Amino acid sequence: MSERSALRVRLDRLTREFAKFGAVGGVGLLVDLGVFNLVRHVTELPVVRASVIATVVAIGFNYLGFRYFTYRDRDKSSRTKELTLFLLFSVAGLVIQNGILYAATYGFGWDTPLQSNVFKFFGIGVATLFRFWSYRTWVFRTLPAREAVQTAESFLEQAPKQPTRKQPDRVR
Repeated sequence: MSERSALRVRLDRLTREFAKFGAVGGVGLLVDLGVFNLVRHVTELPVVRASVIATVVAIGFNYLGFRYFTYRDRDKSSRTKELTLFLLFSVAGLVIQNGILYAATYGFGWDTPLQSNVFKFFGIGVATLFRFWSYRTWVFRTLPAREAVQTAESFLEQAPKQPTRKQPDRVR
């Protein structure tokens, strides 16, 4: 394979990964904004607390989407480590996202429902860039090529053997 076609294959793979990440993230965005606005309208919680609750709900939804849709082909050997790293980087994203909302609300006094939603959306966007990088780099790691081949070979070895038909003896 030429260097140019190898680059094209990598770019196509990254594009598909980004599209899947975006699909899960898009639904997660709707979950986050929906829960945020529901909590704001139903309770008297301050804006940032309502946002943190919404972000935590969206993090749970996103983990399921990323694990079973976006990165379903990635290494699954250490789920505890994966979940720990996912939560660590998600909390960092939560701080980025809600830090922007906090600065807008308490630093600049922008607290109308429209302003809160705009800055929440902006914070989600900034945190998403961080999350995409951290999830693909540290959490949902690709299998090394040798392990991928061994996994495929072990799958083939476990496949049920087809009985072979015994050929009738020929008379010479």
